[in-house]
Amino acid sequence: MQAKLIRRKDVIELTTLSRSTIDRREAEGKFPQRLSLGKNIVAWRYQDIMDWIDAQQPKNMGVVA
Repeated sequence: MQAKLIRRKDVIELTTLSRSTIDRREAEGKFPQRLSLGKNIVAWRYQDIMDWIDAQQPKNMGVVA
């Protein structure tokens, strides 16, 4: 099964991060790496982005003390 790929505008919408923040975090190794699909076309694996979003959630979210 092929991985679903999403373009930059979808990544921005899902993460609520700006283009420059995505680029900076990617360069720092703190965001999933993009895939080059052509000279001016990039995409990310949908599951990589969703996994990254899940990892950003506070550890105690949803836990009632």
